[in-house]
Amino acid sequence: MAQLWGGRFTKETDKLVYNFNASITFDQKFLKQDIEGSIAHVSMLGKQGILTEEEAGKIVAELKNILEQTEAGTLEISEEYEDVHSFVEAVLIQRLSDTGKKLHTGRSRNDQVALDMRMYVRMEVASTDALLRDLLETILKIMKAHTETIMPGFTHLQKAQPVTLAHHMGAYFEMFKRDRMRMRDIYERMNYCPLGSGALAGTTYPLDREDTAQALGFYGPMLNSMDGVSDRDYVIEYLSALSTVMMHLSRFSEEIIIWNSNEYQFVEIDDAYSTGSSIMPQKKNPDIAELVRGKTGRVYGALISLLTTMKGIPLAYNKDMQEDKELTFDAIDTAKGCLALFQGMLATVRFQEDRMRSSAALGFTNATDAADYLVNHGVPFRDAHGIVGRIVLYCIDKNISIDEMSLEELKNISPVFEEDIYEAVSLKTCVNKRLTIGAPGKEAMEQVILLEEKYLKETEFPKGDWEEKLLGR
Repeated sequence: MAQLWGGRFTKETDKLVYNFNASITFDQKFLKQDIEGSIAHVSMLGKQGILTEEEAGKIVAELKNILEQTEAGTLEISEEYEDVHSFVEAVLIQRLSDTGKKLHTGRSRNDQVALDMRMYVRMEVASTDALLRDLLETILKIMKAHTETIMPGFTHLQKAQPVTLAHHMGAYFEMFKRDRMRMRDIYERMNYCPLGSGALAGTTYPLDREDTAQALGFYGPMLNSMDGVSDRDYVIEYLSALSTVMMHLSRFSEEIIIWNSNEYQFVEIDDAYSTGSSIMPQKKNPDIAELVRGKTGRVYGALISLLTTMKGIPLAYNKDMQEDKELTFDAIDTAKGCLALFQGMLATVRFQEDRMRSSAALGFTNATDAADYLVNHGVPFRDAHGIVGRIVLYCIDKNISIDEMSLEELKNISPVFEEDIYEAVSLKTCVNKRLTIGAPGKEAMEQVILLEEKYLKETEFPKGDWEEKLLGR
């Protein structure tokens, strides 16, 4: 078919070139944003007298019809068009004739594409924030229920000191909380409108860029038209933030996978989030956690791809920038799917509390506290460290924990030990005497839980009624 830009050309584009150049198969994803941008633009043209109020009214009404019909499935987006923008404009011209041809007055496809992508990513940033909030609610629920569930804390994947499940989960709460902060930061930086930038140098028409920016829920217009059409920093920032989200999910998944193993048995994953083996009937595999871990690289790939695309592009718009879409769309769908599935899996996990406590005891996680006991009774720390090391060797040989040793056995290694050693090295004591904010002690954890509850109540993502006003919904 003839292109909307075909006046300069004397023959049709080669079919292979056309297909290579076309983006309709993926950019139809932001049809809604394209129509919303066009409604704001045309409404402003009418207010400014660039179009008559009657012309603007007809175009706006028909744009709303196109959106409703495509959403209802009665109007199909045809791949005979080069991109979603051409599709909308061609349908409008078909229905309104010459009046439809005035849609693009004072606008370039460059600032149109830039607007659509910015609005789409803005929507997805808010959607990602909502999924992160759901995950945080699930983690906080686990924290509240397990302030006294003792488990081993690890360094180097070796049992180190006793903590609680609430404390362990709290570390992930902080990670995903920072992820939400990144979403808000991205939103604040990106929420400026490129519409009105034209191809790169603005336009001679008396556009009211403040009006279109406000109508579309932006803080204001972008202040440089060349930057307006060529900026993709916000996409890179979003993909970077999604990569960090996926890194956190992957770390968490790795722990769930380890905890689900026969060697640990810290968790029982719900049947709905597990699969079996086609040949080994005893297997219950943590497939969701493994897939989340595996898909992390897919999101990383989108970030690296766009960084590579953008690194060699001179100002202003270049066709290379069309490559910002497919991988970004895939990364968004991947990360959001992983967040939703992981949250569902975590919400249904059953924690094996007795197994966790037993692992902490047999892992000698109270060894540091035994050394502290000796130091508090006048033994130099380096000597205390050596004494407790010998105790650990003795326990390994006997296959017992430190608190299962008799006082006589302890005194044979160091006469400093007295009956109060058992209270000093009990796992409950080891955990609860750590009362500084951020530590695993019950009192400290309850303070943190109150702060996290307050955080969730007070941090809402920016919302506005611009869309309702624009579309009349």
